[in-house]
Amino acid sequence: MNICVFCSAADLDEVYTAAAREFAELIGKRGHTLVWGGSDVGLMKVVADGVQGAGGRLVGVSVEFLRSKAREGADEMIVAATLAERKAILLERADAVVVMVGGTGTLDEATDILELKKHGMHGKPVVVLNTAGFYDGLKKQMQRMEAERFLPVPLTELVHFADDPGQALARLGG
Repeated sequence: MNICVFCSAADLDEVYTAAAREFAELIGKRGHTLVWGGSDVGLMKVVADGVQGAGGRLVGVSVEFLRSKAREGADEMIVAATLAERKAILLERADAVVVMVGGTGTLDEATDILELKKHGMHGKPVVVLNTAGFYDGLKKQMQRMEAERFLPVPLTELVHFADDPGQALARLGG
C-alpha cells in the first residue's frame, strides 16, 4: 500500500516523534511505501528514517522552493512547481492518507484532502493520528459540523481519528 503521510517539517517534542517513528516502522515492516512531502527535516525526516530503516520504500514529493531540503536517497523524488501541484501528486500516488501532527501546512493538506473526499473526488481512507490529543479540537469541530448538518456525508465516511500508530494502520487495512 502507498501511504501518504502529511506532517510537520519542524523538530518536535519526543511525545510526537516517538509516535511518528512507531508508525513509520509499522509501514516499513509491513512492506508499505511512504508517500510524503520529501523533506529531510523535522518530523518528515523522522518518518522517512523509520520507514526506510524498517525496509519500506520512500516516494517524496517536494516543491521547487523546498528542493534544497529534499531527502537524498529516497527511492523516488518528484519536485512539483507549486504547493497545489504537490498536494495533487501526493493524493494521486497514495492509496490512503494519514495526517500526523503539524502546523498550517499540514492542516491545509488535511482539509484539502477531506474536501475532495466530501465531493467524491477520491474514496481513499483518511486517518488522523491524534497523538497526545493534538487534534482533539479538530475532532470536536468536525463532530459539530456533522451534528449541525454542514457535512453532506457522515463523519465516519470522511475521516477516522486514531489515538495510536497501530490503530491508525489498522484503520487503513494495513
